[in-house]
Amino acid sequence: MDRIKTLLKRTIMSVLFLLAILATFSSISGVQAEENTDRYDHPFYSAFYDYVPSPPEELSERKTTLSYKTLKTTSPTETYISSSYASATPPSLEEAVDWTQYPSVTVTATGYTAGVESTGKSPDHPSYGITYSGVKVKRDLYSTIAADKSVFPIGTILFIPGYGFGVVADTGGAIKGNKLDLYYDTVQEVYEKWGKKKVEVYVIEKGNGKLTEEKLVNLNNQQSMQVFRQQYLEKTKS
Repeated sequence: MDRIKTLLKRTIMSVLFLLAILATFSSISGVQAEENTDRYDHPFYSAFYDYVPSPPEELSERKTTLSYKTLKTTSPTETYISSSYASATPPSLEEAVDWTQYPSVTVTATGYTAGVESTGKSPDHPSYGITYSGVKVKRDLYSTIAADKSVFPIGTILFIPGYGFGVVADTGGAIKGNKLDLYYDTVQEVYEKWGKKKVEVYVIEKGNGKLTEEKLVNLNNQQSMQVFRQQYLEKTKS
C-alpha cells in the first residue's frame, strides 16, 4: 500500500513539474512574440522592407531573424535643412563648376552691338541683328559672340568668366586669331560692363560650323540652368 502511495505521489509531482515548465515556456514565448511585433511595426523597418525583396518561403523565418539582428541596433534618423543654408544666395556659375576640367584658351575679348558702330547696319537694314550663322543676336546666359571660325568654328560653346556662355554665331573683319567679340544690346553696356579684356575662356563644345535658332533657344531653356540664367539676366538689367 505504501508503495502505491509513493508511486502516485511521484506521478503527481512529475505532472505538476511538466505543467510548470509548459506555463513558463508559454509565458516566455508570448513576450518574445510581442516584442518582435512591436519592433517591426516601427516605420523604419517598414521602410526598409519596402526596398528589400521577399525571400523564398523556405528561408523566410531565417532571413527575418538575421535582418532583425542586423537592424535592431539601428535607430531612425531625421534630416534637417538649415534655414541659413536654404536662404543663402546660390553660388555663381563661376563658383558652381570646376572649369579646369575643360580645355582653356587665353583670348582678347571686346564687346559689340548690332548697331552701326559695330556692324555698319541701322535698324532698318534687312540684315540688322542677323549674325553670320543666320541666327539673331542674343544676350542671355548663352549669348551670341563673334570669333575667327578657323580657331572657334560656328556653333562652338565657350564659357567666358564674367560674361557667361558664348556661342560662336558671328565673324568680323577685325576678329582674327585668339580674339572674341561679345554681344551686348547697347554701346553703353559694352563700355560699362566689359570694354576690352584679356581673359581665359573654356571650350565646352566645339562647333560643327552650324548654329540654329532652335539650338540657341534650347540651350537657354535648360531647366537645370535657370538659376544661373536668372543671375545673368539680373546683371544685364543692373
